Amino acid sequence: MNALLTILLLSDTYGGRSHDKRIAEATPSPLPAGSRLLQDLGFLAFTLPQVEILMPRKKPRGEELTVEQQRANQALHQRRLRIEHVNSSVKRCRIVKDRIRLWKAGVRDLVMELCGALHNFRVRLTPWQPMA
Repeated sequence: MNALLTILLLSDTYGGRSHDKRIAEATPSPLPAGSRLLQDLGFLAFTLPQVEILMPRKKPRGEELTVEQQRANQALHQRRLRIEHVNSSVKRCRIVKDRIRLWKAGVRDLVMELCGALHNFRVRLTPWQPMA
């Protein structure tokens, strides 16, 4: 998604219990060089060439984070929280979060695309505050 919180890219959907990091590793990167990627600690070893990865800093065992590191983590949290709001906006379409029983090839991807398009339509009608 971009700073205006419209969805720009969706990966293919995966059924069952598939870890997001494995899906990200299997998907070719569409990000251009010089992009920034916000990710959480679940993607600890995931990297992309020529892409700046923004990730919160983990607290070292037996130590504390500095005040500067805590502020940086809070700033990343505020940005990632906006992304979670976009996810919940997409999940307003209950078909995305409930068990889907449509088994025909491509139907699940189409449903996700339509729900993302509905989110983008809602954002275009009533824009949210842009992400800083």
